[in-house]
Amino acid sequence: MPTALITGATAGIGAAFARRLASDGFDLVLLARDAERLDRTARDLADRYAVRVEALPADLAADEGLAAAERRVRDGVDLLVNNAGFGHGGLFLTVPLENELVMLRVHCEAVLRLTHAALPGMLERGRGGIINVSSTAAFLVRGTYGASKAWVVSFSKAVAADIAARGGHGVRVMALCPGFVRTEFHERAGMDVSRFPEAMWLDKDMVVDTALRDLRRGVHVSVPAARYKAVVGLSRLVPSSLVARVSSRLGRRYR
Repeated sequence: MPTALITGATAGIGAAFARRLASDGFDLVLLARDAERLDRTARDLADRYAVRVEALPADLAADEGLAAAERRVRDGVDLLVNNAGFGHGGLFLTVPLENELVMLRVHCEAVLRLTHAALPGMLERGRGGIINVSSTAAFLVRGTYGASKAWVVSFSKAVAADIAARGGHGVRVMALCPGFVRTEFHERAGMDVSRFPEAMWLDKDMVVDTALRDLRRGVHVSVPAARYKAVVGLSRLVPSSLVARVSSRLGRRYR
């Protein structure tokens, strides 16, 4: 059976990936910080879908957690989903510098290191996939969060191009850029999204379905839902100063 490793696997988009891939017959390696919740999730998926599920408690903001994740990825996975991430409960200069640096480590360094760990084995086997979960915030102006997600998009596109140049056409790397999704993300970040239009919310299972379909098709940047494709397209057409004024306020009210 193929094996998928998912970071941030106990909630939100990560949990949706775990359920979908288990239902598709993947064995799973689930990585998250909360060991108790991780064990419960692993047992539930193993019982429900009759697949092997390995729980890997690790904090990707810590040296030992990143090293443990790298070792497991090098042991061999067919699909890597770099999903772990979080938002800040405030604007730049209102958030402690230490928290900003942790965000860069989880959103950027962990993605780079796990991708680097996964690719040699995938290229040797001539198959495999990596989904780096970014955000439509990557195309807007959203502080360190948006900047880190923009890095994920650029990095994923660059790696995909490098793989294609060396003939690794059976290995695919893709950035996934959803918009607002109903998960625990906003509550944990202390964001007040009560005024955000209902029509702009996405279902996490739809996001996962779109991601896996686009990965199979060889898409390098997946933006689920036509309305968010329009947002991304518009962000490239209007003056950057206007994008900055609008996007820096949109959906950024904190409790």
